[in-house]
Amino acid sequence: MRGLDGKVAIVPGGATKIGQAVVAAFRKAGTRVMVADINAEAGAALAGDGVAFRATDLRDDGQIADLVKATKEAFGRIDFLVNVACTYVDNGAGSTRAEWLEGFNVNVVGSIVLMQAAREELARNRGAIVNFGSISSRVAQTGRWIYPVSKAAILQLTRNQAMDLAPDGIRVNAVSPGWTWSNIMDQLTGGNREKTDRVAAPFHLLKRTGDPEEVASAVLFLCSDEASFITGTDIRVDGGYTAMGPERADPAIPLLME
Repeated sequence: MRGLDGKVAIVPGGATKIGQAVVAAFRKAGTRVMVADINAEAGAALAGDGVAFRATDLRDDGQIADLVKATKEAFGRIDFLVNVACTYVDNGAGSTRAEWLEGFNVNVVGSIVLMQAAREELARNRGAIVNFGSISSRVAQTGRWIYPVSKAAILQLTRNQAMDLAPDGIRVNAVSPGWTWSNIMDQLTGGNREKTDRVAAPFHLLKRTGDPEEVASAVLFLCSDEASFITGTDIRVDGGYTAMGPERADPAIPLLME
């Protein structure tokens, strides 16, 4: 894809399974990457060959400012923000005020503060932002409130950012993955991908869980010159999940832990 070679991306959440796939895809395209994550061990393991790492807590404005500064010092520019990082804290109807604030602080506000800190650089380079929505933003899922609501907010944020950043030449889009072989799926099943695919099959037209690399491909497309006339939209990398509908009324997540 055109327009990626020689560019620089910041990837909060880059140490996760999906984040690592995004980093690998960027490097293959010639884009240098600053990985930002609270998982210092996993993040540091990615450093080298055009990849740098900065331990960053998206709840801390000072750390976000330091991340932007470190990226400019390491690579000289910033072209892309890919906001993979999120928290899954969610107790549904019983979620406390503190849990709601935590969910939105990480899933929504952190990416906004990062955009503010990097806006000047993004405008200088006519860059792009890719936010992470979710299939959870469009359907009700029993027992889950914070995560779906925060992801729905991200899709509205994407539209608002696209409108107000367009005069700066910054494009803003989102990807909404379906069930993807990610950290949370790995943890819930004890690393059983076969089981994850089996549980996911009834919810997806393609009868399986998505690969992190499939999500990464959509991210790179939205950052590339191939998407130069695309802003304010969302690509559903969901194996047909949202086309099928509706969400079942029984909890699906417990099936992964049986």
